[in-house]
Amino acid sequence: MSLNSEYQAADANLDDDISINPRKIWEIIWSRRVLLVKVFCSVLIFFIALTFILPKKYKVTADLYINKANSSNMMEVNPYILGDASGSMFSMGSDKAMMNELELLKSALVLDKVIRENNLVYKKKYKIFPNKKEGEFLSAKDFYKKGKILKLENIKNTNVIRVEYKDKKPEVAYGIVSSLINNYVDLHKKINLEKAKADKKILEEEYEKTKKSLDEKLAAAKGVPAQSITGIGNLTAMSGFSKSASRAIGNLQSQYITGERSQIAITEEKEKLAQLATKLEWAKMVDNISDTSKVLVINAPQKLRPFENSSPKLLINILLGIVFGFVAALAALIYAEVSDKKLAYSMLTNNIVFDAGKNLNSLKLKIFSYNPQKILLISLTELPKNIAQEIGTLSNAALTNFEMTSEFANKISAYDKAMLISKISDTDTELYKNVKETLKNQNKEVVYDVIL
Repeated sequence: MSLNSEYQAADANLDDDISINPRKIWEIIWSRRVLLVKVFCSVLIFFIALTFILPKKYKVTADLYINKANSSNMMEVNPYILGDASGSMFSMGSDKAMMNELELLKSALVLDKVIRENNLVYKKKYKIFPNKKEGEFLSAKDFYKKGKILKLENIKNTNVIRVEYKDKKPEVAYGIVSSLINNYVDLHKKINLEKAKADKKILEEEYEKTKKSLDEKLAAAKGVPAQSITGIGNLTAMSGFSKSASRAIGNLQSQYITGERSQIAITEEKEKLAQLATKLEWAKMVDNISDTSKVLVINAPQKLRPFENSSPKLLINILLGIVFGFVAALAALIYAEVSDKKLAYSMLTNNIVFDAGKNLNSLKLKIFSYNPQKILLISLTELPKNIAQEIGTLSNAALTNFEMTSEFANKISAYDKAMLISKISDTDTELYKNVKETLKNQNKEVVYDVIL
């Protein structure tokens, strides 16, 4: 055999392996229709029943807008705000700032108050087993439970934080979300108030210190004022004729320089005091309005009625039932086809003659198409007489029943190809597989499965 013919044979085998027979697929499904319907309906009914069996949970949500979440105090109002020791107010990125806000929401500073306001305590495990902490207030960590019940998330690329809580009682869900928001806003106000007071205190201390320094400089001022040196040019001219005049001029000049230095120092202190006075005025104003918060509730929590925002929902469960019912039915179909002790459609090749008794002419044409090659038809089931008679009229075909004898093996070797005649849900699966294995060992191709 040439190399080219070997490639062609390999391509032909590959085509046989990957070819799909739509009729075969339909027959597989149709033969298992009762099983498929039972499994699908059972799963669908189960999911629908869950809607009425499982306790309902009510979801309450709220959206919080954090106005300039990365500033620590009212920078948008106070141009003289004192920065934190860590650096500029805007040194942090927006994402990091929002993460800080989320951590603040999850902190015990907020959650502990929420827990106590809503009387959230430890209960029996699964409502059955004793709990050593039973009756005690929940810890903030156990209450949050890694976001399983209380969900806090930053909506991507925004300054909005979404708060979500589920509970079996709508009033409890609403109470917890409302309490969380109120305590978070109060904490923000407290942070603003403390920062404003700290800024005001620092500025007051610096103002008093500067004012005291100015008073000291004014009291210690020395030297001659600049206006007192008028006519110094004439005195300078006279100093050339009198030593006493020369000493007086030198003295006067020294006092003039001292006076100038004192004046410069006093002027600097006055300017510093004026700046501090301005900043202090701003700090006092911020202190007065520091009970405001940068947290804006843009989507307030709503009190739910029994039919609102509850889960599980009937429509969702129906959709889940359809999806999982389809998957379960498919799994049941595969299992039934693989494990069936009687012949199933999935075990057949893709070349099938369906309903051979009704399509006898089609079968004869397929056999004759292999002429002059000899075809052995092996029957694994009881064969109608008319089929046996019609096959007997073909010159390149012979019909035999399966036998576990050496004569049967020898008969196989005398023919070029084979066809297996069987019956779905009647022919033994092991028998079918053994016959195919025997043919394979003798390099005899099964060109068609003939189904009665």
